[in-house]
Amino acid sequence: MTPVPPTLDGMRWTAAPGPAPVPDAGPGCEPVRDGLLAEPVSAVTSLAFVVAAALIVLLARRSARRSASDDTQRPPGPVTGYALLVAGIGVGSVIQHGPDPPGADLAHDLPLVATLAFVAADSFADLARRPRTWWWWAVPSLALVPLILAAPLVADGVQVAVATVAVGLTLLRAARRPATRVRVLAAVAVLAVGATIGTLSRAGGPLCVPESIWQGHAAWHVLASTALVVLAPVLGLSPSRDSDRR
Repeated sequence: MTPVPPTLDGMRWTAAPGPAPVPDAGPGCEPVRDGLLAEPVSAVTSLAFVVAAALIVLLARRSARRSASDDTQRPPGPVTGYALLVAGIGVGSVIQHGPDPPGADLAHDLPLVATLAFVAADSFADLARRPRTWWWWAVPSLALVPLILAAPLVADGVQVAVATVAVGLTLLRAARRPATRVRVLAAVAVLAVGATIGTLSRAGGPLCVPESIWQGHAAWHVLASTALVVLAPVLGLSPSRDSDRR
């Protein structure tokens, strides 16, 4: 209690001002603020996908140099398209968690679903022992655009379905191709941990602490981008040879 000057009514006492109230949690738990960065922690950690894209390219180049000097190593597949999609996830996520302008859902969701479709198409191509075709992933991704704009919640459900297909085909690929198994299982494990933390940290969830700088959705950004880096060397490989299979 802090005293205030006496008045004609005598000595009055008033409570000292406390800390500013914590804003209500947004859908991802982090409070949504006014300004350029509506969700600062989520916006900044979205850049993890941009860093991941750069790592994918750098690691692929290093692997290519190593395989060029060792004829026993298979050269890695092209990763430019995949890296651009991963970077697009980061850019779209910054847009949504930052200024969040009209159309932010499309900027966020389209590169995400395109990346998932790319992974699914690449795994299918390997399983079918056929070269990957661009329209296998591009056409379904573009077909989802009207749904993202008209019914974002329904589009979210479709994205979950695409993610399930991508993970399922990738695990089947690991089962058929032992050489990919360690990386695939590691990537799926990291992705599963990130998804669990992100789900439990949503608004109202047991891990949701709106006033904390440690946000579960931000952890999801970092772990998901890490999983995409771990998975990258598996993608773009030429169709499996008999010696690769059991």
